[in-house]
Amino acid sequence: MKLKPLRLLPLPLSCCLLTAGITAASAAPAVTRLNPPSALFTFGDPSPPYIARFAVGQRFDLQATLSVDEGKSIKSATFSLDDGAPLPGTVSITDLGSNRFSVALRAFSSTVAGVHTFTVTAVQNDNQPAQATGNLEIVGFTTAGKKAKNIIYLIGDGMGIAHRTAARIITGNVKMGKPESTLAMDRLPSTALINTASLNSIVTDSAPGAACYSTGNKSNNNQEGVFPDDTTSGTLNKWDNPRVEHMGSYLARTQGKALGIVTTADVEDATPASFAVHAQDRGAGTGICDMFLDEAVAKANRRVLMGGGRRWFLPQSTPGSGRVGSTTAGGADYQLPPDIAAGWGVPEGIVDPERDLILAFQNQGFFYASNRTTLNELPANEDRLLGLFHSGNMDIAMDKIASRRGGAKVGSVAAFPDQPMLDEMTDKALQVLSKNPLGFVLMIEGASIDKQAHNMDTERWILDTVEFDKSIARVMAFQEANPDTLIIVTADHECAGINLIGSANVTNATLVTRSTQKGNDGVQGVTSGTGPVPDGQSTLRSVVGTYDAAGFPQYTLNGDGYPATMDVDFKLLIGYAGSGDRYEDWLTNPAPNVAGVSRDVQGDFFLPGQATGAGASNAVHTASDIPLSAGGRGASQFTGVMDNTEVYFKALQAAVGGAK
Repeated sequence: MKLKPLRLLPLPLSCCLLTAGITAASAAPAVTRLNPPSALFTFGDPSPPYIARFAVGQRFDLQATLSVDEGKSIKSATFSLDDGAPLPGTVSITDLGSNRFSVALRAFSSTVAGVHTFTVTAVQNDNQPAQATGNLEIVGFTTAGKKAKNIIYLIGDGMGIAHRTAARIITGNVKMGKPESTLAMDRLPSTALINTASLNSIVTDSAPGAACYSTGNKSNNNQEGVFPDDTTSGTLNKWDNPRVEHMGSYLARTQGKALGIVTTADVEDATPASFAVHAQDRGAGTGICDMFLDEAVAKANRRVLMGGGRRWFLPQSTPGSGRVGSTTAGGADYQLPPDIAAGWGVPEGIVDPERDLILAFQNQGFFYASNRTTLNELPANEDRLLGLFHSGNMDIAMDKIASRRGGAKVGSVAAFPDQPMLDEMTDKALQVLSKNPLGFVLMIEGASIDKQAHNMDTERWILDTVEFDKSIARVMAFQEANPDTLIIVTADHECAGINLIGSANVTNATLVTRSTQKGNDGVQGVTSGTGPVPDGQSTLRSVVGTYDAAGFPQYTLNGDGYPATMDVDFKLLIGYAGSGDRYEDWLTNPAPNVAGVSRDVQGDFFLPGQATGAGASNAVHTASDIPLSAGGRGASQFTGVMDNTEVYFKALQAAVGGAK
């Protein structure tokens, strides 16, 4: 795709005379947005790369927004492919207000591979026409070997190269330049680098960062399974965007595969929702979780859903419920426009804050587990599983491990003391999904790698990466017994600009002493309304050993496979390029989810954030490429540098056309 300079051409005299007499009130209607997005419509450029790409037979919506003359309306509209006859189906016409209309043809698909143009033609009620053209690609599959029966995505949310390296150093004990052991993900044979930009930014958030793997398409930040539209208000605003069919639905419809989603986050969070839901607002928890049952069970053969987020499943009158009786508020419920419901063959939905969603899942044949104990009681013959182990995000690996070892219960572990680890959830998901003889698509997310990197809580995101790797090891063991399985390990984006800057050049006891010295003036650091006002402690800055002084930090693993302590002598030290404001003393934080400007203040070593301005305490996502590792049937396709959407098509090639 090349952007060409614009050149103004002189208009013929007759045209000038004609346009001089036309006022804004009588201007012709115009197409202001055309979906699927294309450079042809936006820039007038028909060349690749093609923004919107779909698998043969994959369903998606065609949609256009039109501006009309004052007081006018759109009376008819059609869509066509390659300048052919109007496509069959009902084109809906919706008044958006402010002299704008949306026209849409829902759930269209094509079986003809190749690059196509598509055109919308609309007629205003005074017979003035409007027309616009975009392009898209339909991707076919070649017959290329044995097919993958199962596709397993493992997404370490926010996990960049440095996150993986830190976990390897912690668990592998590097000596004389080589680790004694590697991560499970390191042993997967194929490796690629993935570009992560969303449709509207070089820096993606988790919704489009995950939806690219489930739909093969870019979307705007905060949106999942949809293209952007122009409805900005109204009761259906969050739910009327043009849709793209998910991989789970596509393979359930065409091959009978099952779908499973496992996460350590709230199940309504962006990554899990991006594999089964269509929403403009990634935070619409009530509707997202309702849609998990109402649509994904019926249309994607959903068999497994596990994570946190129990609050969305409890009736609003039940203590701890988070359900919302609105389609527009935060945490909104869903209600679909009639044309989406009819076109996609799904329920319209209703606002139902008193819905008992756990009971509704059970009525659909799901075994329900509320904790690790009941999860372990899962009968061997169960083929549907709902596990909700926390009201919100599940607790972090470090804090669950400490509790299991008999240590302090920090975070919310005291309230939810019997949460499973991600590898334990993975085992049960594989047990259930394997019951489907036609195979499955499974997404497993290590969610708090990202959440703790946002908080610049080094030890916690490292141990969440270790927990994630243990889940990968379980999947690799499954693949060894089931060689027709494709494993894809990657991330949705990088979080916090993390890198390994060296090791402490002092013992842990020295760090503890310096962490309470209150800076050069003997006064503990404070924060003002515009940000921290410290004097800065040079003794904490000077502990960073770089180059030769970094040496090889050594950690001792307990029998559970996690370090006995993260506060070893000469420990690994981490820097953050996408940081928020924080104090740093290099020691493990005793409690999770405490802002960086509110912890470690006695040491008075303040590091100003580079990302978000004075007083902001969260690190941010970056635009850095992320690693991908693959193994099993079709893994040889994943090499080099590729766009994140390409992962979807390579996975489908393995499932539909086969691969070596």
